[in-house]
Amino acid sequence: MVVGPMQLLLILLIVILIFGTKKLRNIGQDLGGAVRGFKDGLKDGEAPAGTPPPQIAARDDGTVIEGEAREKTGDDAGKSA
Repeated sequence: MVVGPMQLLLILLIVILIFGTKKLRNIGQDLGGAVRGFKDGLKDGEAPAGTPPPQIAARDDGTVIEGEAREKTGDDAGKSA
C-alpha cells in the first residue's frame, strides 16, 4: 500500500482541522526546542580537542578527588609528576 501525495494532503488537512494551526505551531516549537536541547546536551558531553583531561587523584584514605591537584606531602614532596 503506497501513500501518494493526495492522501498525504488529505491527512494534513484533517490534522489541521482537528488541532488548529496555533496548536500545531506550538507543537512544532516545542519539538524544535527539544531537539535543540538534545543537541546542546550532546555538545556539552564532548570535551574540546585542545583541553587536557581532568586530573584525578586519590587521597590516602582511598577517596577520589576529581579536578583538584593532589597536594604533595610526605614521600611525594620530593618527586615530580
